[in-house]
Amino acid sequence: MTRSQKDSPTTRRQFLQQSSALAAGSTLVAGLARTVHAAEDNTIRLALIGCGGRGNGAVGDALSVKGEGPVKLYAMADLSEKRIAQSYNALRKQFEDKIDVSEDRKFVGFDAYRKAIDLLRPGDIAMCTTRAYIRPIHVEYAVKKGINVFMEKPFASDPGGLHRLLAAGEEAEKKGVKILAGLQCRHSPARQALIDQIRDGAMGEITLIRANRLGGAGWLNNQGPAANHLLSQLEFGRIHLYWVGSGHMVDYLIHQIDECCWIKDAWPVEAVGFGGRVPGSTDCGQNLDVYSIEYTFADGTKAFCGFRRINNTRTDFATYIHGTKCAAQFSGNVHAATVHRFKDQRIGKDFIAWTPKADEFSPWQYEWNHFLHNIRHDLPHNECKRAVYSDLTTLMGRAACHTGQTVTWDEMMKSRFQFCKDLDHLSAETPVPVQADAQGQFPVPIPGQWKEV
Repeated sequence: MTRSQKDSPTTRRQFLQQSSALAAGSTLVAGLARTVHAAEDNTIRLALIGCGGRGNGAVGDALSVKGEGPVKLYAMADLSEKRIAQSYNALRKQFEDKIDVSEDRKFVGFDAYRKAIDLLRPGDIAMCTTRAYIRPIHVEYAVKKGINVFMEKPFASDPGGLHRLLAAGEEAEKKGVKILAGLQCRHSPARQALIDQIRDGAMGEITLIRANRLGGAGWLNNQGPAANHLLSQLEFGRIHLYWVGSGHMVDYLIHQIDECCWIKDAWPVEAVGFGGRVPGSTDCGQNLDVYSIEYTFADGTKAFCGFRRINNTRTDFATYIHGTKCAAQFSGNVHAATVHRFKDQRIGKDFIAWTPKADEFSPWQYEWNHFLHNIRHDLPHNECKRAVYSDLTTLMGRAACHTGQTVTWDEMMKSRFQFCKDLDHLSAETPVPVQADAQGQFPVPIPGQWKEV
């Protein structure tokens, strides 16, 4: 996932090398600290579960929050001891004394998440940043233990996983457990300013939204003997195998689809779509190279969402809105808060009628500023249901493209389809849910034959 600080796009991985160390936050008064922890120590402790680039970036954002009291990384968990070491060293170099993870608080294996979460106290945060396949189980356990959660997107690989996560979010609501979801653009003040104008009628009735993530990318090579080993699939399959991480369209376009739903303040009732692979593809993964999705909302509004990964083609990374009075741009390249309302339906610098005050921080930083503030002040914060619904909307579009059928919201709400049905008992010896053939090729969706709802 990528971030932007004003006009300078930076990936989460680059953040750890490029950003400067930020000062520690101020200490809270003792009375306020008691609302966070029963103990006198008012430090919010983080457990990083999934030590890849996205997890490191999220830790960096959490540790960079100013004015909300002390925060430190306290435990780490992953399937790879090497990845824990790399993550620890990078974070330690950047944040020094805010990284307090002794060797006995570094856990490896499928049960490592339990050991890390068990060390936390109410008011602490479990950072669930692994591949999407296992997210519901990790969040579910943290909620059961009364621990606040940050969960990265995508939130599950299939409808069955999302409905399990939805139940965990409902339990969190009952317990007062706080959940932050990795759809960070919802925290952008500039975008919210345009939302306010839309709600006040400045654009008239919204009739059309266009959201694109068009660019190039690499394919999956033949993995040879490793193709059908579980641990190997979890390494190479994040965007290439649906059961591991939802596929690349969902992994990336979910942000733009979430923006469409935010703009409409609604969820679409149905989706149709199509997609395909480029001629002569040697990609051994499951993805299509092009996805084109048409969402329909209950009032008839259309949202057209496009995804493409073909090199040497036109790029577009933005969301556009068309109302009966004028058009607007809602976001720009690498999630930048590129927000403008135009004089008419023409989109361009020469036609700008209004631009909000520029965001002071990246959306990733804003979400952590808000989350830690709400934890410290014991304010409601549970983004689980909204995040699950945005992911269900994205999976609805994926299913429409893969099956060649109209897929409805009601079908998604009823579906309990899962690519892998025994996630609670995974081990290194578990048979893989999907197998590559003798040439290393994994199954690719064929419309009319494929099922995922």
